[in-house]
Amino acid sequence: MPAAPDFAPPPDQHPVRRALISLSDKSALETTARRLAALGVELVSTGGTRAAIAALGIDVRDVADLTGYPEMMDGRVKTLHPAVHGGLLAVRNAESHLSAMQAHDILPIDLVYIDLYPFEATVASGAGADTVIENIDIGGPAMIRSAAKNHGFVCVCVDHASMAEVLAALEDSGSTDLALRRRLAARAFARTASYDAAVAGWFAEEAGVATPERKVIAGHSGVALRYGENPHQSAAFYRMEPARPGIATAVQVQGKALGYNNIADADAALELVAEFGAPACAIIKHANPCGVAMAQTIEEAYARALQCDSVSAFGGVVALNRPIGAREARQITDIFTEVVIAPGADDEARAIFAAKPNLRLLLIEAMPDPAGKAEVFRSVSGGFLVQSRDLTRLSPDDLRIVTRREPTDDQVRDMMFAYTIAKHVKSNAIVYAKDGQSVGIGAGQMNRRDSARIAAIRAREAAEAAGLPEPLTVGSACASEAFFPFADGLIEAASAGATAIIQPGGSIRDEEVIAAADERGLVMAFTGQRVFRH
Repeated sequence: MPAAPDFAPPPDQHPVRRALISLSDKSALETTARRLAALGVELVSTGGTRAAIAALGIDVRDVADLTGYPEMMDGRVKTLHPAVHGGLLAVRNAESHLSAMQAHDILPIDLVYIDLYPFEATVASGAGADTVIENIDIGGPAMIRSAAKNHGFVCVCVDHASMAEVLAALEDSGSTDLALRRRLAARAFARTASYDAAVAGWFAEEAGVATPERKVIAGHSGVALRYGENPHQSAAFYRMEPARPGIATAVQVQGKALGYNNIADADAALELVAEFGAPACAIIKHANPCGVAMAQTIEEAYARALQCDSVSAFGGVVALNRPIGAREARQITDIFTEVVIAPGADDEARAIFAAKPNLRLLLIEAMPDPAGKAEVFRSVSGGFLVQSRDLTRLSPDDLRIVTRREPTDDQVRDMMFAYTIAKHVKSNAIVYAKDGQSVGIGAGQMNRRDSARIAAIRAREAAEAAGLPEPLTVGSACASEAFFPFADGLIEAASAGATAIIQPGGSIRDEEVIAAADERGLVMAFTGQRVFRH
């Protein structure tokens, strides 16, 4: 472990006389270069950035003037030189460092503005391996880290926001303070860490390493939330690259600031409703669906989803897989709703929502792909768990009918629909569905029988509220996300009026459960695929 040298503390205020700029995104380069030049800062740059600055008629030195070596090896080597890193790492109030600079003609560099090669964007574009590798920045992270380490004397900027802070400080007082330089250093180290995490993740996937020895999770654009699950817990929301369409890419049009629970529920709702090709609606409460439906129109889908459990829908999150019009907006605002998320809303719908200023309206450009690969993380004491997303998507051919009675086409459709919903319900989960509508959902119970009972109770209450002569569970399909360990859960479903059962199978008592189904004249299909959700 290197010992810390006995250096004097750095000054609070430090000027910027020389800046090294190297940018892939040059959209704000002209403004930055002109403002720095107006402040009398000498500009040093490389390759395309130097050419762009020179084309603006602004004086700029080539980094080769500092190093004495030309850019070489297709641009791979240009800044990895003591003249650059010495200028960044030199402690300006240390005599030994000043002597070394003088002896080797090293000029101090006071500001680094580098945004790195677009590695993440290159991977997201689907580029080939050779192109991806060529977009791994080497010199950029090295300079950023050198500047950040020596933040006592050097400002390091890795994005437009950082540069804006530095320019404001220089134009205000002619220098930057230590607190700003320290914040910028922290931001810079976070950027290089996330960059390296992206590179390491790509290499592991490319090499077929399913479980690398080290795993890094990197997020960006962190936003502090009001609180976590409860007011006494702190929380923040981070986005990841590449950005999968969904809650992280949503634009909030109106409403109160999003909270931790709002984001979690909106994500759960959107992922569920994205499963369906037909117009569909999902209403979520505490991460569990309380109503899901498909229909010919999104207006009808919402009404059918609400019918499943209108009591629990109060204060819930509504997700739709079609743009929202005025009729749907009026329906949704008839009851208290926390969040609405959908792929668009017309002007009339927005005006209706605006009358509910606390309602959070989130709009997305594209629905998440239910078959899209991604990782799911969960923290535990002293570590974290990683698993792949559950990409289960059944077809009728996947069903194995284990009872004497064969299903009708309608029953197959109902079973498939119910099982898709069950994949998104906390275990133990039971879902009754009929004609593209959930009619009873039991979630998160410690035994499957109780989930079946609770779902049936909700169905009876919904029938009473709607003035129906009998619960919609009569003639429904019942889905269980895991096998029935005993026949009691199936018996409860039969008592509720279900005529078809779909479950993974695999219990040591499968024969007992099949016999109970046959005894009651039920259809039962095994999927062979458990879809637990904890």
